[in-house]
Amino acid sequence: MLRFDQLKQLPDGLLRVMLGTTLVVLSYSLLNPVLAVRLQTSGASSTAIGLVAMLPFISVAALVPLVPRLFARVGVGQAYRAGVLLELLSCLGYMVTTDYRAWCALGLMAGMGAAAAWNATEALIAHNVPASHRGRLTGLYQALLGAGMALGPMLPGLLRVGPMEANALAAAGLALGLLITLAPAVTYLKAMHDDQEHMSMVSAWRFRPTLAWAAVVGGVFEVGLGSITTAYGSQIGLNLAAATSIAGALGMGSFLAQYPIGWLADHLPPRRLFAAGAGILVLSALAFVQAANWPSLIWICAAAWGGVGGALYTLSMIRVAHDFADTSALAGTSAMIAGYTAGGALGPIVSGWMFDHFGIGGQGSWLALLALSLLLMQTRAGRPSRATD
Repeated sequence: MLRFDQLKQLPDGLLRVMLGTTLVVLSYSLLNPVLAVRLQTSGASSTAIGLVAMLPFISVAALVPLVPRLFARVGVGQAYRAGVLLELLSCLGYMVTTDYRAWCALGLMAGMGAAAAWNATEALIAHNVPASHRGRLTGLYQALLGAGMALGPMLPGLLRVGPMEANALAAAGLALGLLITLAPAVTYLKAMHDDQEHMSMVSAWRFRPTLAWAAVVGGVFEVGLGSITTAYGSQIGLNLAAATSIAGALGMGSFLAQYPIGWLADHLPPRRLFAAGAGILVLSALAFVQAANWPSLIWICAAAWGGVGGALYTLSMIRVAHDFADTSALAGTSAMIAGYTAGGALGPIVSGWMFDHFGIGGQGSWLALLALSLLLMQTRAGRPSRATD
């Protein structure tokens, strides 16, 4: 278990950033399903809903390669705060307009903020956490994010609020996250050694391609399916609270899996964990095809997607901290985030198209093939590398 004295060894600024990012994730896990339901009830197609959910991830993936330059110019702490501020402004924008094109622009702006805040958090963790308990601390942090992902979609039902009130609540969470990280300790944080060898994000991807693909698959399953699956729940007649609880199940799965997977990563070969996770995703995707006859499977599969998808990303980040220790943890985390966000962008738009043209059977089938590709990559690899064994 992770001891309290190990947490006390971490810089105060890092703890504030971790808490601030948890509030950001909580806020957006509340907001995104609500936006999906608002679009669905206004008559938008599944493809249109998927596009809105995809755009923030497209923005993140496009801007992540530029983030190291931003960090070098203004500092990691200042870049983090600017990112959260952009996300807050985007969240407020959804309250003042219902224009679809404006929502697309707001999604892109939110992604710009996320590119800075997300990359800063992951790089700071990889750089500042001691190797002796890196897996457990990373798992604990990802569990906090999973808790936010689980709680956020449940809040409309728990608090009995409507879409606009839920939007305002999400904005308040973002504002609180920004306030927590205004402390001077955040300003002095560093994400890499001053004399560390520079590596580009593309070089990092080539250095550990299996890690990057695991991040892509993790992004599809953990964050790329919540909105579109929530919209499907609304389509089959679920009310706002029930439909958004599907995304809550996804977040709950992520919350429950992250610390155990971090503990396992400190004790077992990662390649075995990657392969096991991919196998579970194949089975859950095939099971989802039967959800039309057994609706309860929607929540069961969502929980598996959140748990295993999040675990793939957590494992990738843990390996980055080890494998890029002598080069650039910032480049490694950038590569994993780019892969994860590419998956987050791919998930909703492909899923929306599949639902529109092939129904639930098409959705389950493409997810099964995606998970199978990762399983084959792990099982057919030659001699295990340092990153996968």
